[in-house]
Amino acid sequence: MRKRIAGRYAAERRFKYAGLFAVLLSASFLAFLLVTMMGNGLRGFTRTEIALKIDFPASPLLLDPAAITDESLNQANLPMVTDTVAKKLLGADADTLLSPTAWISIRDAIKADPKILSRTETISVPASTGLDLAAKGQGSPEMEAAVARLKQQDVLSTGFNTSFLTASDGTDPTQVGIWGAFKGSLLTMIVTLVLSFPIGVATALYLEEYARKSWWTDIIEVSINNLAAVPSIIFGLLGLSIFLNLAHLPRSAALVGGMTLALMTMPVIVIAGRNAIKSVPPSIRDAALGIGASPVQVVFQHVLPLALPGILTGTIIGMARALGETAPLLMIGMRAFIATPPGGITDPATVLPVQIFLWSDEVSKGFVEKTSAAIIVLLAFLLAMNGLAIYLRNKFETRW
Repeated sequence: MRKRIAGRYAAERRFKYAGLFAVLLSASFLAFLLVTMMGNGLRGFTRTEIALKIDFPASPLLLDPAAITDESLNQANLPMVTDTVAKKLLGADADTLLSPTAWISIRDAIKADPKILSRTETISVPASTGLDLAAKGQGSPEMEAAVARLKQQDVLSTGFNTSFLTASDGTDPTQVGIWGAFKGSLLTMIVTLVLSFPIGVATALYLEEYARKSWWTDIIEVSINNLAAVPSIIFGLLGLSIFLNLAHLPRSAALVGGMTLALMTMPVIVIAGRNAIKSVPPSIRDAALGIGASPVQVVFQHVLPLALPGILTGTIIGMARALGETAPLLMIGMRAFIATPPGGITDPATVLPVQIFLWSDEVSKGFVEKTSAAIIVLLAFLLAMNGLAIYLRNKFETRW
């Protein structure tokens, strides 16, 4: 008997240590992922700039400060001004040290204050990708030597890149940003929530409170459970065939993306809603009916408010899953090059997961850190949504 008891205790300890090892292994992989993303991505939030001292009255830029328009600032002489000043300061290799879109910073400075056209002004413009990587310790020896030379001249600086949070996609990694994709994700999630939440909750209420047990309801339940396990790319094919080919809705729009993701999210909401409604004790229904409440009043004034925390938790988790999906949105064409943020749900748009996919496929090394930085933003978005779900559950959950 003692031998058997000792063996049982030893087996329990082995099981405990095996579980602890599994938890530590999972945590180590998660820590490795986060450290890798942070190490590569935090550099994506910074940008190296070169301070150019421009004598506008002596430059070849011929503009009237009193008549500045967007058309006049998009002329081809703005890059010429940048090249002329850069070659005086940086020498013959100015083309390799300055970003091809550095003239945009000069245009924005003129838009902000047209009076600088009548004086000498120092404007910080983005450095080239090679110089930017060298300033962050990842460049070639030639670029590292250029970094040391420019730092001696006190014209080189590396700081937080605000345009990464306010700009959209582009061909130059020093000028790209996530705002266009972030806004596209917001619009897509709004459409998904508006469509999937009321339909999913209504379906759960009908199946739990009104539908009689029959072969028809059994088929519906099996279908909903199967739809929750269907690969997401199948919903992309469904959206392509119905919303684009049949209904001729605008391609690469947040409206179509939201409708496609709503199809994928709705079964999750239905299952979560049914479980939340089942968790409401029958005594609540009996007490409400006993004091004269109608069946509709019982459902909407007693059962639904008590089940709402569980429904909201399942909804937010389903929305977080939809936010990270890429395959169904690629199928409906939401991989377009979007240089300006979408103005509405029918405008061409992309989303953060697709933007990350597109940047990861770029040849330029400058997009590597931008991809990691965008992943950090997406992870922060997902953590915020899951944190909101936990908060709602803890705040409104009722324990029986």
